[in-house]
Amino acid sequence: MRYRPLGGSDLKVSEISLGSWLTYSGGIEADATRACTEAAFDAGINFFDTANVYGRGAAESAWGEILSAHPRDSYILATKVYFPMSDDPADRGLSPAQIARQIDASLARLRTDHVDLYQAHRFDPSVPIEDTVEAFLKVVEQGKARYIGFSEWTPEQIRAAIGIAGPDLFVSSQPQYSMLWQAPEAEVFGLCAGHGISQIVWSPLAQGVLTGKYRPGQPVPEDSRFASADMAVSQDLVYSDATLEAVQRLPGRTRSVCRTSARQRSSTHSRSSRRTRSRVSPRRSPAAGGSMRTSSSARAAAGSPWRPKRVSTGRPGPAFCGSTSLHAAAPSSNSTRALSPPRPCATSWPSTARRPFFSWSATRNRRCRSSGRSAATSASPRS
Repeated sequence: MRYRPLGGSDLKVSEISLGSWLTYSGGIEADATRACTEAAFDAGINFFDTANVYGRGAAESAWGEILSAHPRDSYILATKVYFPMSDDPADRGLSPAQIARQIDASLARLRTDHVDLYQAHRFDPSVPIEDTVEAFLKVVEQGKARYIGFSEWTPEQIRAAIGIAGPDLFVSSQPQYSMLWQAPEAEVFGLCAGHGISQIVWSPLAQGVLTGKYRPGQPVPEDSRFASADMAVSQDLVYSDATLEAVQRLPGRTRSVCRTSARQRSSTHSRSSRRTRSRVSPRRSPAAGGSMRTSSSARAAAGSPWRPKRVSTGRPGPAFCGSTSLHAAAPSSNSTRALSPPRPCATSWPSTARRPFFSWSATRNRRCRSSGRSAATSASPRS
């Protein structure tokens, strides 16, 4: 196992991490959850990523019982906040009160006094970004989280947050990224690279489709994720004969690497791992672009404690750090292009583009109260 720095933090995370979205939130039994987790330790994995919404606390509780038997300094623990945790309409989002309430609840379920990485599971346009940043800073100051990250934020949202918080608060981004979905290459990767923010990409194997084990026109394997009603909830978003046929056309070694990577996670059911990539090759990374644009809310906050800080996009630092060594997913591959359906390569999803893996309805083009920019938000507890 190889290890890489996570953004500008002092965390050294394994290239392969173990996630817990559909599996440990109730998709598999407790004994299998424990076996998968212990197998991850045996393989050298030290990075475990979950979220409060996975089974509404079930995944955190499962790992709290298992991980608490290991020395706290032997693993790096990440969780997230944003999605609804009850039927109460107020029990969601990134308000200061919700962040304070949910970090305490997560720590109790995880049986620890801190997490190493606390992530905004999505962007919350209903809360001023200044309030969200201040709440995350308070979590760090209280010692409840060591570092802060975000998931599925658009470039505009990332710029607005960095303009308020400065260059040091956020150390990671968690977008969806695979051979089937490469939208973050357009701008997110380069923007984050310029600020020393790593990428922990989710669903790098497209829920197992890229392993080649699903054959067009054939029933799914009995021991696979899609054979489980609990874990096949978004199968239709990645599973089609056209996609399966394209995967079968990949070079044999590519599919072998995918299958080997999946097996090394622990079992056929445990494929929620993340891909961590440390540094971007100049041949593959998008340009970081121009200078940092300060958000309108940051300028308006000139009289408040949260003043925007000047940030250079040329700042050196690791651009990626996530988990799964799928080098076959290089964007320059002819096979990759064959797998990519024709769709705009953009992180701010156009209204006509299908968003893979997102089952909850998305709110489009809301005006972000704090940044004054149009913020496309995706509502799905997928990563």
